[in-house]
Amino acid sequence: MTGIEPESTINRRRFLFASGAVAAAGAAGAFLPRQRRPDAVEPAVRAVAQRPAPHARTTLETTARLGGAPHTGTYRRLESGPGWPMVVREEIAPPRAGRADRRTPLACFVQFTDLHIADVQNPLRTEFLRSRTPTAWRAQEALTVAGAVALVEKVNALGAGPHSGLPPAFVMTTGDNIDNNSAIELEWFLTLMNGGRITPNTGDPKTYEGVQNSGLPLYWHPGDPALRDLDKRRGLPLIPGFLEAATRPLTSPGLRIPWYSTVGNHDDLPGGCLSPALGDVAVGSRKLLSVPDRDAAAYAKALGSGDDPKSEVLTAILNRHAASARTVTPDERRRLFTPHDYLAAHLDPARAGAGPVGHGYTPDHLDGDRMYYTFQVAENVIGISIDTTYRSGHYEGSLGGDQMRWLEQTLAAHSSRSYDADGRLVRRPGADDAHILVFSHHHSPSMTRRPDAARTDEPRHDGAEVIALLSRFPNVVAWINGHSHVNRITPHPHATAARSFWEVNTASHVDYPHHARLFELVDNKDGTLSLFTTLVESAAPHRTAPDFDDLSAVGLASLYREIAYNAPGLADSMRAGVQEGWAGGAGDRNTELLKVLP
Repeated sequence: MTGIEPESTINRRRFLFASGAVAAAGAAGAFLPRQRRPDAVEPAVRAVAQRPAPHARTTLETTARLGGAPHTGTYRRLESGPGWPMVVREEIAPPRAGRADRRTPLACFVQFTDLHIADVQNPLRTEFLRSRTPTAWRAQEALTVAGAVALVEKVNALGAGPHSGLPPAFVMTTGDNIDNNSAIELEWFLTLMNGGRITPNTGDPKTYEGVQNSGLPLYWHPGDPALRDLDKRRGLPLIPGFLEAATRPLTSPGLRIPWYSTVGNHDDLPGGCLSPALGDVAVGSRKLLSVPDRDAAAYAKALGSGDDPKSEVLTAILNRHAASARTVTPDERRRLFTPHDYLAAHLDPARAGAGPVGHGYTPDHLDGDRMYYTFQVAENVIGISIDTTYRSGHYEGSLGGDQMRWLEQTLAAHSSRSYDADGRLVRRPGADDAHILVFSHHHSPSMTRRPDAARTDEPRHDGAEVIALLSRFPNVVAWINGHSHVNRITPHPHATAARSFWEVNTASHVDYPHHARLFELVDNKDGTLSLFTTLVESAAPHRTAPDFDDLSAVGLASLYREIAYNAPGLADSMRAGVQEGWAGGAGDRNTELLKVLP
């Protein structure tokens, strides 16, 4: 998203993208003006029939679908539906016959993105924005840990990739691993990935102290039969014991393969966009649950403004309504952490899990709190993880001048042939040629040239500049990212075919459709590479218990998905035949992305 709608226009993309909670498009995919939709390139998109078992572990075989008649109101149950076909994307390279018989597998790995592991009782959260629109708060957020544990379980059971035959070698997280820049959330995330016991509860260990037992009809109260709240009127069910189950301990098996970390705006900043100066609120005893509409409107306006007054506006609102805020139990574990703290936590040997220690970061990164690095994806394949966040407080992204220079130097070190900014061929006979995959949190439309008050001594570079830089290096295969909460695959073509590359933007695991993505890179031995992308759901069953009474960890993970599929307006749009939404079109899901070799 490159601009903000007028103040009078209120929608999910405005509120949640502006607050950093999500950058999701509307259910019809209507808010993606800078990206080419798959139907715009349909002549070059060809579907291939679904693969049979043994590939049922992915969406090639089966996917969660909304059932038929509503259960209650507009609420729909989920059921298992047919898988999505694999689609050949040939916009930047032609598919050559017989390549399946010639190809050599190079790499296989999994992408997690936008897990948003959330402490839903944190006083710094701004659920009160829901008074402006029902989509500004997620009814499923108390189940982020249970849902993520089921995703880890799925990756552990994936086996060989359906196209390369290689097992996944690692998982890369592309940011917004947590939601509120909170120390306890970071602890939960690291335990999720590495294995161990998690108690997704803060404050009073015996009593939930969030919006869902506040008595306010603005929020879903799953355990209160008397309150006819906004979400029950839509059909969300009464589930006695839900909050107790959502906050009890559960155990993650941890990933059995190494994992790497890329930072997002929610990892760096409270709420994904606020100033660290609000840290006292996070550990304090007052939680604001609702505000007058004029204050919600003022904060919404501040979120979308070109300058950055939102933290000051929020502080004024919090002070103005302190007397009416809910008293909650203070908890020092909710403290905000610095980039240095984030790096140090990853570097703790006790948090190595399946490795590597640091998960991409090394002790050298503590000097200057640098969060960008390279790593070996596979033989002759290099990964580059970049930091696109604004540390002073904004949901948008960019690259600083120092990192942009480092990125160019790193690309050059793995490219014997490239092009300068004027299009002249540059040869480097001593370079260590490798196929290059770039990872970031922000996708190109969400990167802008905004001054960063935390790093005032360097210019910032936007998504168009990053695309221009990557296109100078033919060894770049793809730029893989998140942030948008939408599945979208965009070709970046160039007149010199080898300079073209793909941008793969993957949806979140907090909003519908709850996807991770499996990548497989192969050499077709005909002058082209293929990058296969296959969407993966968590291990939780598609069907929830008939009476919503399975409150085990598995049952909660199924509820997490189903409640997300019933977000306000989403079920209605899907019932009306809008099948894309955040899941993307056919060419954004399970694909073969062809790329000309240099």
